[in-house]
Amino acid sequence: MENTNNTKTAIFGGGCFWCTEAIFSNLNGVIEVLPGYIGGVKANPTYEEVCTGQTGHAEAIKITYNPSLINYNQLLEIFFSTHNPTTLNRQGEDVGTQYRSEIFYTDENQKELAKEYMHILSEEKVFEDPIVTKLSLAGVFYVAEDYHKNYFEKNGDKNPYCQLVVKPKVDKFKTKYSSKLK
Repeated sequence: MENTNNTKTAIFGGGCFWCTEAIFSNLNGVIEVLPGYIGGVKANPTYEEVCTGQTGHAEAIKITYNPSLINYNQLLEIFFSTHNPTTLNRQGEDVGTQYRSEIFYTDENQKELAKEYMHILSEEKVFEDPIVTKLSLAGVFYVAEDYHKNYFEKNGDKNPYCQLVVKPKVDKFKTKYSSKLK
């Protein structure tokens, strides 16, 4: 799953992919962020099918990044600080298995880094409740329908969900990580 030309891939499920795509696409060193579906049993699922919770897929993002500009641990830090990893199958008002917190590792190094990072967060009691983020070997990643790509960028000013949910998360992220922005 690793790319050529000195790029790497990270795959995270952190709730609604409109939010996570909008956050990670702003990072220096991130080349591309694709929203999609992973971790389920149905081949080529549609958004509508995933929303039923019956496919087993998580809404996720596939990040292509330049490891000389941003590393996997930095991506993990942002992942854990921009969603709630302590709520099972839920992010805010979005409820269902498709909104679960899950890291889909592409190699053993990512697996070990993620395990270590979650252990540190737990030991330091960064969150009041236990972390429920799943750690799974990445399988097939199905890219979401075209209208989901850059959804916040295209619809942020006219979609109420974007105004009420995505924009506050993106604004908070940009303030906290201003030194890491493109």
